[in-house]
Amino acid sequence: MLLDRDPAHAFMPYPAVPVPHAPTGPLSGLTFAAKDLFDVAGYPTSAGSPHMLAMSGIRTRTAPTVQKLLDAGARLVGKTITDELAFSMSGKNAHFGTPVNGGAPDRIPGGSSSGSAAAVSNGLCDFALGTDTGGSVRAPANHCGLFGIRPTHARVSLELCHDLAPSFDTCGYFTRDGATFERVGAVLLGEDTTPLPQKARVLLARDAFGLLHKEVRDALAPARRRAVTVLGEPDEVDVATEGFTALYWAMRYIQSREAWTVDGPMIERYNPPLGAGVADRFEFSRAVTDSQVAEAQVIRAAFRKRFGALLDGAVLILPTMPDIAPLLTESDESLNDYRNNALNLLCLSVLSGLPQVSIPLASRSGAPLGLSLMGPAGSDLSLVRLARRIAESA
Repeated sequence: MLLDRDPAHAFMPYPAVPVPHAPTGPLSGLTFAAKDLFDVAGYPTSAGSPHMLAMSGIRTRTAPTVQKLLDAGARLVGKTITDELAFSMSGKNAHFGTPVNGGAPDRIPGGSSSGSAAAVSNGLCDFALGTDTGGSVRAPANHCGLFGIRPTHARVSLELCHDLAPSFDTCGYFTRDGATFERVGAVLLGEDTTPLPQKARVLLARDAFGLLHKEVRDALAPARRRAVTVLGEPDEVDVATEGFTALYWAMRYIQSREAWTVDGPMIERYNPPLGAGVADRFEFSRAVTDSQVAEAQVIRAAFRKRFGALLDGAVLILPTMPDIAPLLTESDESLNDYRNNALNLLCLSVLSGLPQVSIPLASRSGAPLGLSLMGPAGSDLSLVRLARRIAESA
């Protein structure tokens, strides 16, 4: 780690190795961190696992996405803790610890990009790279009071980044403010292939908001009004006409099969000690059947087609997560229940491959709460710019 101190326990404690960056560029003057799934020359890559760290060796190449930021003038300050093998959403790593949530220190930071969210929310860098497979940028953004994006699938390169479920994996990032969110997005995302029209149709996910408890809906109400003031009056729609349960299981089965394909051979060969929740998810993954995957693929294909048509030329308003971050003291069973509830919301972007931004617009019980926007494939930078406009529209 290149920082002198790490009060948020956000960074892997690697010996500092200088990482060259361009002296000038569109991101000059900004500092950033990279989740420890991305290779950086001179450093190992742990993927949140002591076993993977032991096998890693020092990398000799830097992931192209990290290099793009360095070439734009940003300065890397370290590699951040990730949940083990990126297969969690709590931010609690059984081996490397739990980074501190800068928006609510008594609550979990959210995973698996926990260290990146902690680094930004505690002011240790200006922005940070994360990955989002099932919600690992959107959940920490919600929990820590940050801007965060899950881009259109495959829009940002994941070359030289450890996989979890390749057909779901995406590279996103966190910032504290809208201006930096847009500045980084212009470099990392590039110009939109499908920019939102000036007068985009506005939709509100009625059934998604219906999943929330009344106190959460009430806490989000002022944020919804701010979004509507900027975007225009929405048409209320049901986004999960298949039922959230069907979409949840489709996501679970596909993600689990792909995760086992990626990490299963290593687990079977070496039997490394895994954190309790991660071990349970890999045991589930091992048992997923071909017929379950085949049925899930049919559901995903139909949903992608229908949902893509719904969001063609439109922006959708929806909650990011079912509530604020759970307390650090909550049981593993309670955290797992929260995770499963969250996946009902998070699976929309995952299964469709469409971009989603989370905006830090609300709070409840003194903890941050996010509101999200989604749009068609390739509208990522348009969404980032809208997020900034809404956040600055007080």
